[in-house]
Amino acid sequence: MSTPGGLAEAIDALVAVARTAGVDEGAARAEGEAVAATVSERSRGAFVDWSEQTGRATSAEDHQLAAKRGNRFRAGPTPIMSQLLLEKSAHAADYAGALADVALAGSRLGQPGPDAVGAATTVTTAQLGGGSAGLAPTTAAPGPAAPDPSAPDPSAPGAFPLPERQPVPGLADGMLEQVRRVGEQVRRQLGALDSTTRDLGVPPGPEAEPLPTGDAQVQAAEPEAPVEEPAEEPEPTKTVEELLAELDALVGLKTVKGEIHRQAAVLRVEGLRKKAGLDTPTITRHLVFNGNPGTGKTTVARLVAGIYRALGLLSKGQLVEVDRSELVAGYLGQTAAKTAEVVKSAEGGVLFIDEAYSLSGDQYGKEAIDTLVKEMEDKRDDLVVIVAGYPLPMAVFISENPGLESRFRTTIDFANYTDDELVEIFSKMVSGSDYDAGQDVLDRLREILADTPRGPSFGNARFVRNLLEAAIGHHAWRLRDVEEPTIEQLRTLEPEDLVVDPNDTGEDHTGEVVPPEDAPPAEPVDPFAGGPEEPQLAEEQEEA
Repeated sequence: MSTPGGLAEAIDALVAVARTAGVDEGAARAEGEAVAATVSERSRGAFVDWSEQTGRATSAEDHQLAAKRGNRFRAGPTPIMSQLLLEKSAHAADYAGALADVALAGSRLGQPGPDAVGAATTVTTAQLGGGSAGLAPTTAAPGPAAPDPSAPDPSAPGAFPLPERQPVPGLADGMLEQVRRVGEQVRRQLGALDSTTRDLGVPPGPEAEPLPTGDAQVQAAEPEAPVEEPAEEPEPTKTVEELLAELDALVGLKTVKGEIHRQAAVLRVEGLRKKAGLDTPTITRHLVFNGNPGTGKTTVARLVAGIYRALGLLSKGQLVEVDRSELVAGYLGQTAAKTAEVVKSAEGGVLFIDEAYSLSGDQYGKEAIDTLVKEMEDKRDDLVVIVAGYPLPMAVFISENPGLESRFRTTIDFANYTDDELVEIFSKMVSGSDYDAGQDVLDRLREILADTPRGPSFGNARFVRNLLEAAIGHHAWRLRDVEEPTIEQLRTLEPEDLVVDPNDTGEDHTGEVVPPEDAPPAEPVDPFAGGPEEPQLAEEQEEA
């Protein structure tokens, strides 16, 4: 049973926007469910509320799987959001605002903890389309300064009203207020994407014309031939130059940028030669991305999809990101159908397979690879596949299958970020989330980076994103007893907010919030219980 302002209502609103925008409603619903799951992943008892609000049987496993898919949306736009931004669609702002509503509803599931604030903040700001983990500036025009939260105007355009709810004393209300504030910022910025053409309210009426007189009056009385209105021109998509400029704005990745520029130039000339009727060799467009986690592979793949569309090589330019679990089924014979369905969803765009080497070594993975090779051949004119993972396993993976080796001839290596680059990425994430971090915070970050081992599982940009999510949780805890915090207090992070989990490499999960010294001791809890009336902190959930 849905509650006013709850997750079910927020997802329904998201689907309604998708319907208006002419995109897949089922895909929009799946995105909303994944966003809510990843935001509530560490909230005690959240899977119970999530299952009820999504109309499923109560299942912690389903919630966990959806959260895993949603983790991608902490680093960049969802596939539908990415496509709307690429098309410069007038519906982009509405869809991003609806995703922000879903993130807020997800942060209320179960017993919210500080980490829910960090997750909701990064998911919400990631929909600005500025690249993974804040690697590049947002494509949206900067909006006006954030309003004073002590005097909100819920009737203002782009407002992000909190759903009706009973106030929860202590930490929870402060956290939700911060998520709401970030949601307002997102809506304002995305509303500026198309402010010159998008109708934000009731259209003004036509100007009154003077009444005709004399001969003009006689002419006006005569019926006029119907005037055929010109058909509306489709919204322009991003150009190759715009997308390459976004690529160049990414932090670091010098070698990667050079290779993508080269690829774009080669493919452009190939297209011109075909148009001129000249013979052209077949150039494979499929790519291998080698690199450790968090080095910008997904961000670059998203830009490649847009570039290929702008060059006329793809019809849509969407990015569909999957891993082994989304290609392989539980029984032999089912994997082929599952893989084919995924490829179908990516037709017209780019299929990005992360940790593709995990498909090697068993008959289930082999079935997925064989199906993938066949689908790549059948859809070679309107599909690009990018496989990604650690360098050595990827080399073995490609060499083991002749069908893959002949199709993946271009490999691009993504190097680890330097400390300076990670600090710059962190600064972009902070400003993109409407927070401030002074030099003392950045100095603390450098200390953490210097003490963090850089093994193959080090998460690079994911690591500093996790740090920021945890810092936002600590920031909320610091302000728990401040009834009316100032704008400066709401925005400013302190060095003590940066606390790293020694087990967190940033590879596969979000940062954990370490409790302050004055936090109450954790008590064992039943993970299947709905939870008491008072909210518990995420730290207690983790220990339980």
